[in-house]
Amino acid sequence: MKQPLLFIAVSITFLTLLPSCVSPFSELQSARLVGKNNVELTPAYTTTSATSDGETDGIQNHVALHAAFGLSSKVDLRMRYEYLWTKDDDFGNGISVIGFGPKVSLLENRIALSLPIGTAFGDEITDTWEFQPSVLFTLPAIPDKLDITFAPKYILTFCEDCDDLMAFNLGLAISNNVSSWAIRPEYGLLYDIGESGHASQFSIGISKTFGKK
Repeated sequence: MKQPLLFIAVSITFLTLLPSCVSPFSELQSARLVGKNNVELTPAYTTTSATSDGETDGIQNHVALHAAFGLSSKVDLRMRYEYLWTKDDDFGNGISVIGFGPKVSLLENRIALSLPIGTAFGDEITDTWEFQPSVLFTLPAIPDKLDITFAPKYILTFCEDCDDLMAFNLGLAISNNVSSWAIRPEYGLLYDIGESGHASQFSIGISKTFGKK
């Protein structure tokens, strides 16, 4: 696979000429904030596929580390690092992706706004900056034990030949104390609005919060 195609946002090309690559669009978080001066770490694994004309093919796999630092009771600073490799490449032939931005609580533990910006880097990687604002709607289905989070996301690309995208993620936080640690399975869909086909991701992460709640 040609390196310049790596991490370019999904367009009609990736939907019709499989395989290709998709920029990371998972969330692996809820509307909860970590708390002032606290830190949350979430190692994760993601597999991504593309579906078009009734056919689904695997595209890529990711390993990731998400981190959040509580700036205040209302604002976190979140960062993520992901390493991607396509199904046709070995693990050592992938690329790196970084992202960072604030997460702001709009309704405590229920609604939050995430505003990350990120890019990829590696050999021949250019024009890969993206802004991915998303709204996190969290329902505590079982208090302190199970959160359900729906997260619509708009992906604004800064690549001349790339389309903007929409993503929808649905994730769980499973624990005996979700404000301290949680297992996070998540499923998401990515669309180039107006075009047929879509991409899908399944992720699994484990979050741990360090500090005083």
